[in-house]
Amino acid sequence: MYSISKKIKIGEKAAVVKSIFSNDEIVPSAVTKFTCLHCGHENTVEIIPYESGFPVFQIYNEDKIASKSELLQNKMVTETQKNAQHFGELTVNNLPTLYFGTDCPSCHSKYICVFSYGEKQPGLNLLTISGIWKYNEAE
Repeated sequence: MYSISKKIKIGEKAAVVKSIFSNDEIVPSAVTKFTCLHCGHENTVEIIPYESGFPVFQIYNEDKIASKSELLQNKMVTETQKNAQHFGELTVNNLPTLYFGTDCPSCHSKYICVFSYGEKQPGLNLLTISGIWKYNEAE
């Protein structure tokens, strides 16, 4: 799990086994699997609330890594509703949204995972994985 610092080209979305977790499913972590689009290896992703990920703002801030339009076109995030703007301009489920990079241990293909975590309503904590996309560093 790492932050991405170079400009990227977002590719195809990988199939994720489970993408929505609530309450007890998140303690101590949310674990899911995705299949590598290059070699077919089944990869495991573990997200630990308040520990995993980096603010998604880092990706689209000044288009350093990817543009807002790329994130929206690939359905990685949506525009945040006015009442949740304090979480940022782009979010998943209008909750704090994070990302991380990961590599397939089998073929070393690079992937970006985008997810949100927070209290959706009193007593309902949600962790939603928007998806996991293959990416390449831009030339």
